[in-house]
Amino acid sequence: MHEGEPSMATGSRQLSRERQTMTAWDKSRMPSRHVTVGPERAPHRSYYYAMGMTEEEIAQPLVGVATCWNEAAPCNIALSRQAQSVKKGVIEGLGSPREFTTITVTDGIAMGHQGMKSSLASRDAIADTVELTMRGHCYDALVGLAGCDKSLPGMMMAMLRLNVPSVFMYGGSILPGTFKGHDVTVVDVFEAVGQHAAGKMSDEDLHELECVACPSAGACGGQFTANTMATVSEAIGLALPNSAGAPAPYEDRDRWAVASGKAVMELLKKNIRPRDIVTLKSLENAAIIVGATGGSTNAALHLPAMAHEAGIKFTLQDVADIMRRSPYIADLKPGGKYVAFDVFKVGGIPVIVRALLDAGLLHGDCLTVTGKSLAENHRDVIFPKDQDVIRPVSDAITATGGVVGLKGNLAPDGAIVKVAGMVEQRFEGTALCFDCEEDAFAAVDARAYKAGDVIIIRYEGPKGGPGMREMLSTTAAIYGQGMGGEVALITDGRFSGATRGFCVGHVGPEAAVGGPIALLKDGDKIVIDAVAGTIDMLVSDEEMAARRAAWTPRKTDYNSGALWKYAQLVGPAFQGAVTHPGAEAETHVYADI
Repeated sequence: MHEGEPSMATGSRQLSRERQTMTAWDKSRMPSRHVTVGPERAPHRSYYYAMGMTEEEIAQPLVGVATCWNEAAPCNIALSRQAQSVKKGVIEGLGSPREFTTITVTDGIAMGHQGMKSSLASRDAIADTVELTMRGHCYDALVGLAGCDKSLPGMMMAMLRLNVPSVFMYGGSILPGTFKGHDVTVVDVFEAVGQHAAGKMSDEDLHELECVACPSAGACGGQFTANTMATVSEAIGLALPNSAGAPAPYEDRDRWAVASGKAVMELLKKNIRPRDIVTLKSLENAAIIVGATGGSTNAALHLPAMAHEAGIKFTLQDVADIMRRSPYIADLKPGGKYVAFDVFKVGGIPVIVRALLDAGLLHGDCLTVTGKSLAENHRDVIFPKDQDVIRPVSDAITATGGVVGLKGNLAPDGAIVKVAGMVEQRFEGTALCFDCEEDAFAAVDARAYKAGDVIIIRYEGPKGGPGMREMLSTTAAIYGQGMGGEVALITDGRFSGATRGFCVGHVGPEAAVGGPIALLKDGDKIVIDAVAGTIDMLVSDEEMAARRAAWTPRKTDYNSGALWKYAQLVGPAFQGAVTHPGAEAETHVYADI
């Protein structure tokens, strides 16, 4: 280098200053001004230079690109790749992406053992860790990518809590496997365990099935919790229309990732925030589409929790009432025939939205991350003929939705049951009580139950578990044994979105706080009526009073650590099992610091 010639670094910074003048952002009201603007922030800027950022990049908005990438399961394995494409979109929109990751607990692997206690708690930990990362580094906007059941609502909860311009993107579903000429999912493997225990499946067939059921990256393929909440992300307006559709391995997902990155920069320019998008009306839209697709009962936990972050009261019963009156139009597993890949092939979630808009069942005027309304986004969508994956409302599978809320003396705070695909919606039987899932599964595995039993699994609620486990291993084993229509199951815990059969979850108050489910005894008569929306035990008030007087709280083995902390904080299921006061108690919003 000759004397007097500027260094490469100096020249680069001079060029950056010229470009910065052309594309200047006013940071006077952006969070990142606290780490990038003014002489007092020189130490902060030195860290950014250490990572190779230019003056121009430091002067631009800092956009968090959060993923739940990990090597725990196929649900999340493609998220890192997609994040790189999101970053390209942010850069094209003249922003500076800052990638970070958070945890996930993958239900398919956590299922059926103590690990499932971590699942629901992970939803709130995801929201908390995204919040802390965004707050600590003063990022101005957020693109969140998630792939597994609790990570989707957890990421959307963080967006609503922070209220910075945000776009959500689903990581995509898994491709279906093929076994003996039929499409299969991981649920077929869970049910095969029951078939194998009943002597209806050989060791060889079980092994072959487990090897072919999950052939790619992506979340479980039916309308289980991940795909239910992915459907919600589009219907509620936090995700770009059609962005949830393509399977995880498809390169098309990267195109949507770039578009999501560009979209968040447009939201930043227009100052459109998540709480402008998620309103009571858009929450109602979300509940309607869950009912219309026979979606997961877990939506009745996650939608109230999302509403809580926005300061909106929207309980399990509100969700269930809306889902009950929604026509069931998408014939999806576990109650139906098809998987998410089939929805994608006929046009994706926009087709479902269009069918519901055409029937006047959605609030079409709700704002979305495109800056346009839901109706405007779907104006040009054409409902495809010659397919039966999604039906028009005029030819609905059933006139009412796939999920129903229940109330009665067994569940004064409410409960929920998924009736999609069920013919018989009333069950009368006698209680067979277990105080944890392991004991219930052992009894089912040993066939120590009979037709007409109502299997009770209690002390599995948010506090009592702690963690509100899902019961897929037990319900799948029952179904695999051919007893799905012969028994019912009731729990203060949860069910997987993949559960089918007469299974009632989210019973409240939970057993740990002395709810009526704690007072049941073997042989008590129980009547569940999904048509009437009732769940009752036929026990006299006098007998119940005597049992309550004799009841004592039950201790758990979780007396320290994260699950202990969760149990101290978590609220009831009907309010979303939330762990903090929510937007109603705010005195400031992060976006306005």
